[in-house]
Amino acid sequence: MVRDLEQLSNLFRLLSDKTRLSLLLILAEGEQNVTSLARRLELPQPTVSHHLALLRLSKLLDARREGKQIFYALNGRVDRVSEQTLRLHAEPFTLELVIKR
Repeated sequence: MVRDLEQLSNLFRLLSDKTRLSLLLILAEGEQNVTSLARRLELPQPTVSHHLALLRLSKLLDARREGKQIFYALNGRVDRVSEQTLRLHAEPFTLELVIKR
């Protein structure tokens, strides 16, 4: 139980950042590369890359290389339920994030 709560606490820490939540919502629309994500978020590419790396290390994103570009997408641990709702599967927990805009 303590280990599970530690894992859940780490997930909440990861998701407490506005940029990372924004990335998850944007990627719920479909796969995108770093350049397009940086443009949409109006942030420098290195900043976006840093946040993507954290999400990827936490196994919330998949990445594929196409030439010099890397494309990111949600993986099976994150599902889009609706336009404003994401479901995260973090065994043994499942979380639903509802973001009101």
